[in-house]
Amino acid sequence: MMANLFSSFDPLSSFGNLSLNWASTPLAIMYLPWMFWAMPSRAFLAWSHLMTALHQELKILLGPTSPGGTLIFISLFGLIMFNNFLGLMPYIFTGTSHLVMTLSLALPLWAASMIFGWLNHTKHMFAHLVPAGTPALLTPLMVLIETVSNLIRPGTLAVRLAANMIAGHLLLTLLGNTGFLLAKALLPILLFSQFLLLILESAVAIIQSYVFAALSTLYTSEVN
Repeated sequence: MMANLFSSFDPLSSFGNLSLNWASTPLAIMYLPWMFWAMPSRAFLAWSHLMTALHQELKILLGPTSPGGTLIFISLFGLIMFNNFLGLMPYIFTGTSHLVMTLSLALPLWAASMIFGWLNHTKHMFAHLVPAGTPALLTPLMVLIETVSNLIRPGTLAVRLAANMIAGHLLLTLLGNTGFLLAKALLPILLFSQFLLLILESAVAIIQSYVFAALSTLYTSEVN
């Protein structure tokens, strides 16, 4: 039962002899070219307004030192949200529910910001290890705590996103597997609860994309 339940998150499952799970991730590339020549639709205008609002929000977090630095985080937001929503479709593997993808997104960003900070702002990075107003006796302990906190950041980013995606999908799978065991009178209640859960998962897909992008922006802003 549990093996079959978690097999929906197994990136090695295949259709025949073809492994098609990760094929959902690069699908966004197929939808990009039409934005440059097709007539703008209401969906495209809504997406443009969302990206503009997100740019203004992330620009405040990133600060004035990197005016174009929000582009990578906006792209990250769009990629994660696209994969989150694709995972709500039947028979489509959710790439963001697997640590292979979430760590691949979080680790390079964190490593690049750390390398840049320690090479260019070494004194600032050392000063950041000791918060202002820390007593002298607690300085070694605070350095240790801040060092561990910095080292686990990519892991917490990756696990947070993957765990939130897995939790909702597992609940939907569990409810769906109990359908044939219920009486016909209870099926409308099951369908209604799954519909509400699907709405909740849609909100989680957007919120987790924003949280990932916002936290990545905050971590990057600390090195400038």
